[in-house]
Amino acid sequence: MERILLSHGGGGKDTAELIREIFMEYLSNPILERFEDSASLTVGGKLAFTTDSFTVSPPFFKGGDIGKLAVAGTVNDLAVSGAEPLYISVAFIIEEGFGIDDLKKILKSMSWELEKNGVLAVAGDTKVVPKGQADGIFITTSGIGRIVYDRISASSLEEGDLIIVSGTVGDHGAVILAHREGLDIDINSDCSSVWDMIKRVLREDVEIHAMRDPTRGGIAQVLNEWAEMSSVLIEIWEEKIPVKEGVIGLCDLFGFEPYHLANEGMVVMAVKERDAERVLEILKSHPMGRNASIIGRVVSKGKRGVVVKTPYGTGRILHPPEGELLPRIC
Repeated sequence: MERILLSHGGGGKDTAELIREIFMEYLSNPILERFEDSASLTVGGKLAFTTDSFTVSPPFFKGGDIGKLAVAGTVNDLAVSGAEPLYISVAFIIEEGFGIDDLKKILKSMSWELEKNGVLAVAGDTKVVPKGQADGIFITTSGIGRIVYDRISASSLEEGDLIIVSGTVGDHGAVILAHREGLDIDINSDCSSVWDMIKRVLREDVEIHAMRDPTRGGIAQVLNEWAEMSSVLIEIWEEKIPVKEGVIGLCDLFGFEPYHLANEGMVVMAVKERDAERVLEILKSHPMGRNASIIGRVVSKGKRGVVVKTPYGTGRILHPPEGELLPRIC
């Protein structure tokens, strides 16, 4: 078996072989091995539930691939909701002719990311479409997690809250852009699960008002959503925002705003002022949080918006991105 055939999506013998010989090699666990139409799960307490689709082009990029992205993206959506990730479902839409070796690489990445987070893939589906009706492979996931911190909301920001990012801004979007334009930059996508880092913060006696992974639209979209939902004015300090030189150079070349570019392994938090230094210390103690920084503050209630303060004391409004800057980045 070297290529995906239409018959692999037909529900018969070829489908069964694809599932048992390829998918189960990487995703097998006692729940999935029952081969039932739905998984029977035991989960206590309040739950978080999320769903997402992944259509990144190219499907393989510096620092990851669509499989790692699908698991990490689902885990991260749960983690920033204050939930411990437990289970995911995974559905594949695969174009006829897609290479089996490439599918195995994707499944292997998913397997590693699942194992790292202690998450089980407990349900799945596969459809094959004729050549030309898709772009290689699309993945849709749903995730279930147990909420361990239930005070996180985009409408909970208060005057005086400090804004923290856990890492450098725009890495994933920059890598995808560079790959499409045939440019070689010394940056990897930050694609990774943030749960191991976040759970260390949630275990502490700190007050987190909002938390988000800045995917499409970057930190600009996140901060503007928070400003709108909480009716607050947020000020961020340009010199405090960690951005890699390669990302800045790429943005200068194409006229992009670094704060509009996506991350896939970074978190933005709004934290009670008294707890901000402690949260920063915890983040920096984790390998993924070494570049964490306090980048701004909620300066007032009532007004809505985001202002970037430059090192020269001037300010500019940070608008959310308009249109689709980089289609199919996640």
